[in-house]
Amino acid sequence: MRFLGNLIASILGTFIALGIFFLFFVVVIAAMSETEDISIKTNSVLEINLEKLVKDYAPKSSDPVDMFFGFGENKMGLNEIINAIENAKYDDNIQGISIVSNGVNAGIAQTQAIRKKLEEFKETGKFIKAYADVYDQKTYYLSSIADSVFVNPLGSVDFKGLSSEVLFFKDLEDKTGISMEVIRHGKYKGAVEPFLYNEMSDENRTQISEFLNSLWDEMISEISVSRKISKEMLNAIADNLLARNAILAIENKIVDQAIYLDEYNNKLKMATGISIDKDLNKVKIEDYIAVGKGRITSVATNQIAVIYAQGEIIYGKGDEDNIGQELIIEALQKARNTTSVKGIVLRIDSPGGSALASELIWREIELTKREMPIVVSMGNMAASGGYYLACNADRIFAESTTITGSIGVFGIIPNVTKLAEKIGVNAEQVSTNKSAKYSAFEPMSSEFRAVTTEGVEQVYSTFLKRVASGRNMTEKEVDSVAQGRVWSGKDAIKKGLVDEIGTIENAVSHAAELAGITEYKIRNYPNYNIELEDRLKGFPFAQSKEKLLKEELGEANYKIYQNLKSVSTLEGIQARMPFVLEIK
Repeated sequence: MRFLGNLIASILGTFIALGIFFLFFVVVIAAMSETEDISIKTNSVLEINLEKLVKDYAPKSSDPVDMFFGFGENKMGLNEIINAIENAKYDDNIQGISIVSNGVNAGIAQTQAIRKKLEEFKETGKFIKAYADVYDQKTYYLSSIADSVFVNPLGSVDFKGLSSEVLFFKDLEDKTGISMEVIRHGKYKGAVEPFLYNEMSDENRTQISEFLNSLWDEMISEISVSRKISKEMLNAIADNLLARNAILAIENKIVDQAIYLDEYNNKLKMATGISIDKDLNKVKIEDYIAVGKGRITSVATNQIAVIYAQGEIIYGKGDEDNIGQELIIEALQKARNTTSVKGIVLRIDSPGGSALASELIWREIELTKREMPIVVSMGNMAASGGYYLACNADRIFAESTTITGSIGVFGIIPNVTKLAEKIGVNAEQVSTNKSAKYSAFEPMSSEFRAVTTEGVEQVYSTFLKRVASGRNMTEKEVDSVAQGRVWSGKDAIKKGLVDEIGTIENAVSHAAELAGITEYKIRNYPNYNIELEDRLKGFPFAQSKEKLLKEELGEANYKIYQNLKSVSTLEGIQARMPFVLEIK
């Protein structure tokens, strides 16, 4: 009977497997044919909607399994968006661009880069129009580049200036008996303040205020030019919420007209010379990218390698969301050992992280610099450990809204002594030697604090040396702009931390110039291999723990959980910017 049961189970398993494979091939073929069906008709409008997550680099997998399950469809690559707009400039089938989005899921510097490329597009004489039911600030900042900006009659523009909120946990620590032992260097190192105080320090308030004002000034300066409204008037509009409804937004020239979406589509038809009763030829930017317009074609043999370092810096391999020294070192080695690669651009979007991993990557950059030029392009942020990676490049480019600097380090260790006392837990230790040791169940000894402080000071001193050497500054000069202080890209130039305001395209051009080549193509690194476990996270029945918690706790409580979780995962001495920073 057991044999018969096993036989039946095997037969059923075979049929199920065959069924899955059949379904798999049907879906893959359907997906391929769908891509082939995309065509760019004459008199088309390129539609830009940035509600999907925008990452500097979001490579699409060529693995049929990923195509089958639709992995990677919830994100877009900034590099592909920029290339698509560049290609649209010269595409005779594209008459103009329509920005239709109720939210831009990108950082401020990424949004600024896209806006600059749209400004270039306008110079060709083609039109740009924008529509939204409701504009948040980033969406309006992007859309303000358009020739005409439209809003729903019952819509609004949330134009109120930038703000940042920091959560403090000192009272929570005292109530629970769970505290964080902190050793830091950098009076501006706000990452650890929430565990030391109940309110923001004057130093941290100063730095946040100054770089928020720097970012805001940059945004309204660009809006002022596009909309022909003075910066003073824009600040008055923000102060008094004078765009809070469609009527006020029109009166104050923030938008041009309040219309419905169907009326907006009719305006697009008129702009492309299509009769109102005809269908509008729209092509989504994702589809435009899918047909190959997300890359710049070239027959050149020489290459400039663009290596993307995005996410927090961790010790280990790393992946698409985290910078690990193994992946970045491997990418640097592959690039410099490829004879056709003549120069490298390191694109950084990182708040920092592991000091050790940062140092290991720094060393590999130093070795690679001896063989070919390396230029850094900073994205949304290149702070602390992110700046550690950037500091010894041949030239550093940043957007004026890039958050950078934060040259400072800290160590943070959880301690549950008070909680243990409350619940009646006593820990006893037995050791073979007298060296300073740490237990989360005992107060930190002066000996252990001294050893840890020595480690923090050593890393900070090394950090200063790396920056001083790379930027041709004295350590004293670096220290005066360090101490964990955060700067905008525009202010970082004045402090000697950045060479030039520019996009990743500017950085690539400069790398080619340093390499002495005029014709080249781009080669992107690193290659990400997605493990099966990570693929399965995309299934509805395999939701991540974070997603479930977010649904159960709500946005506000989840943010508290996320901040606390960030601390619990830190290992070793950290060179990172304030993890609690959130700009709205």
